[in-house]
Amino acid sequence: MTENISMPTKYDPQSIEAGRYEWWLQGKFFEAQPESGKKPYSIVIPPPNVTGKLHLGHAWDTTLQDILIRMKRMQGYDALWLPGMDHAGIATQAKVEAKLREDNSTRYDLGREKFLEKTWEWKEEYAGHIRDQWAKLGLGLDYTRERFTLDKGLSDAVKTVFVQLYEKGLIYRGERIINWDPAAKTALSDIEVIYQDVQGAFYHMKYPLADGSGHVEVATTRPETMLGDSGVAVHPDDERYQHLIGKTVILPIVGREIPIVADDYVDKDFGTGVVKMTPAHDPNDFEVGNRHNLERILVMNEDGTMNELAGKYQGMDRFECRQQIVADLQEAGVLFKIEEHMHSVGHSERSGAVVEPYLSAQWFVKMQPLADASLELQKDETGKVHFVPARFENTYSRWMENIRDWCISRQLWWGHQIPAWYHNETGEVYVGKEAPADSENWTQDEDVLDTWFSSALWPFSTMGWPDEANAEYKRYYPTNTLVTGYDIIFFWVSRMIFQGIEFTGQRPFKDVLIHGLVRDGEGRKMSKSLGNGVDPMDVIEQYGADSLRYFLATGSSPGQDLRYTTEKVEAVWNFANKIWNASRFALMNMDGMTYDEIDLTGEKSVADKWILTRLNETIERVTSLAERYEFGEVGRELYNFIWDDFCSWYIEMAKLPLYGENEAAKKTTRSILAYVLDQTMRLLHPFMPFITEEIWQHLPHNGDSITVAAWPTVRADLHFAEEADNMKLLMDIIRSVRNIRAEVNTPMSKKVPLFISAKDAATVTVLEANKAYLEKFCNPETLTIGEGLEAPGQSMTAVVTGAQVFLPLVGLINLEEEIARLEKELEKWAKEVKLVTGKLSNGKFVAKAPEALVNAEREKLADYESKHAIVLKRLEELKSM
Repeated sequence: MTENISMPTKYDPQSIEAGRYEWWLQGKFFEAQPESGKKPYSIVIPPPNVTGKLHLGHAWDTTLQDILIRMKRMQGYDALWLPGMDHAGIATQAKVEAKLREDNSTRYDLGREKFLEKTWEWKEEYAGHIRDQWAKLGLGLDYTRERFTLDKGLSDAVKTVFVQLYEKGLIYRGERIINWDPAAKTALSDIEVIYQDVQGAFYHMKYPLADGSGHVEVATTRPETMLGDSGVAVHPDDERYQHLIGKTVILPIVGREIPIVADDYVDKDFGTGVVKMTPAHDPNDFEVGNRHNLERILVMNEDGTMNELAGKYQGMDRFECRQQIVADLQEAGVLFKIEEHMHSVGHSERSGAVVEPYLSAQWFVKMQPLADASLELQKDETGKVHFVPARFENTYSRWMENIRDWCISRQLWWGHQIPAWYHNETGEVYVGKEAPADSENWTQDEDVLDTWFSSALWPFSTMGWPDEANAEYKRYYPTNTLVTGYDIIFFWVSRMIFQGIEFTGQRPFKDVLIHGLVRDGEGRKMSKSLGNGVDPMDVIEQYGADSLRYFLATGSSPGQDLRYTTEKVEAVWNFANKIWNASRFALMNMDGMTYDEIDLTGEKSVADKWILTRLNETIERVTSLAERYEFGEVGRELYNFIWDDFCSWYIEMAKLPLYGENEAAKKTTRSILAYVLDQTMRLLHPFMPFITEEIWQHLPHNGDSITVAAWPTVRADLHFAEEADNMKLLMDIIRSVRNIRAEVNTPMSKKVPLFISAKDAATVTVLEANKAYLEKFCNPETLTIGEGLEAPGQSMTAVVTGAQVFLPLVGLINLEEEIARLEKELEKWAKEVKLVTGKLSNGKFVAKAPEALVNAEREKLADYESKHAIVLKRLEELKSM
């Protein structure tokens, strides 16, 4: 049945979208149906951080997922799209601490418990904002299964994973040089460090030998760390320095005596071949120091200021210290050269601060065994994770092959507190899911786990794991498709894969659909500094969610970046408006038709059979392309079918029977309009859910919502290849007449004689049977159809497959211009003949290409040769006049 509400005359996305999402939720259309017996299909949302508003990248990412889940639901799957959010440790804590600073307060003033209460309040507020934005976008999420990375269930999973990895020796605690963010006062993993080229300098210094026999020359980019030097290294085979190995030098300013050691790490051909060793402030020096038992002297505090071991520089900021120490070294005559040097410096992805290599006791994951298992999985074509596009598998594999141990501890309060306790007296370490029985004698590690540690478990921790008997885990895991950007393959995708293999023995998802970044119209990355960011909610406010969604989904191919311009979204709005107006016309002419009254068995016109055939072709193409994630191509197929075939051609042709006297023809046309529009709305629904639901509710239907209506399938009984070809001939003739009229400025309203010369008697029969269309859309004064007709005097000519079109335009035609036009056309067909002839004369192509493709090329050649001959003959006729 249809809603008894007439469609408004104007397409207004705001009024159409208002209230529809709540209606979907009330109908429970988005909820998974584990008891349905249907085949499951699952997606987990990449959980957005509870730190603020969603951006265009989120809108793009979630739109692609929504398209998949809506399509699969319509295809009869038990579709689960699980929503959730990430606690985002560093980012969220930084936001809350910034808010506290506005009130002249700090987390230390509040204490851990009170601070966490404030952070949970923040989470609740911003989670509400995110849900509102999901609703605005129309995302078909199953909120009954919503998860948060700090939920109890997920916390249990995190503790289980930590304990099991620890017991297997894959998690360890050790003193290492880590990436330290002095602004956030926390460790960072390698991939949380962004490298930027910065103008710096090499500072060349002399370290005097303790025995007074001379000096060695060293260079550094960070002179402030020299205060922590505990050795100098040379290569064991460097003949210049072999006599110095085992001797000592005096560390300038500090006065400390430090040894000269020999180590293969030193490149004897770089600089002077002498390297200062600061084991507490450089990862390579740390390794050399371990080999030679060099002292680790940490001269910096966690906030980037110098500590008591820095002597008179204590309390200075590290960069202030650098300036002062350079001045002091110059005054002492130790610093003899400063050489400008552009070098790559690590910055914190979160705070932007210059990262400090810093000696610290941290928790690490031993990555090599986990990486090896992940790489092994990719050798199994049936069990591997399939990257789309496939090239991103190489990106993933290269990173896994060069993996380093993962620093997982963070000096924060917001997050999963590390499940490790230290005995108050003995210092013994206990790791477990729960505190030791005599908890009063133990103190829990204050650090929390890296946010990505819990996010890596997302596909299975959200499904009830570690309870492997959990019905949802057994039904919906592994998931089917992950949709994400190429920028977090290392951060997240790789970690989900190795944790999935380690703890479930399976890939966490079958496919990974990779998209790029949203850029502005000039191709620049969107950023606050450039002021080129776009709020998706503002776009929705102006153009509606459907316009934004369709643009995002169809604006690029998998793996590529997307350029955003308002003009492109506006063009989609125009497309939606076209759909609205065409639907209104169709509905106005359905005369209250009910679903039961749709009858496709009546006698059909060539236009009816053509549109049904084109619908079949569109269903087949759209389904096939969507299964391959080629949504840009899907968009083009839908646009061409709806705008060109349905709106521009079929609706115009349908007016003949609709406005005529034949009641049977009217009924058939209404039925076809209803059927084609219904099927088209279903194909378009995953891309434009709001407008399609609105139109579908006005159409004759037998369901509750288009969200749960069946996906269209090809119907062989409604496929008419011969009639579709006939219709193409009619359309080609009509187009050619319109083009000729346009060339000589003869409006369609002016009647002119029209002659159509058909290639054979069968074509004449087709044209005679469909004269009504030619008379309606060509507006001829007289219409002459025949086989082998001669061109009547001075006339404009068009060649189409199967016929020639002549329009005598005496007084309007310029003979020289017509000859010039036909010569261009002759040249075009000659090029086409040459191109196809070349292809068919290629032995490899003919031997290897499918037979159907070779035959199609042969048919093209015959068609092009025929057109070339006809144009050549007509040219000869005109030139002889």
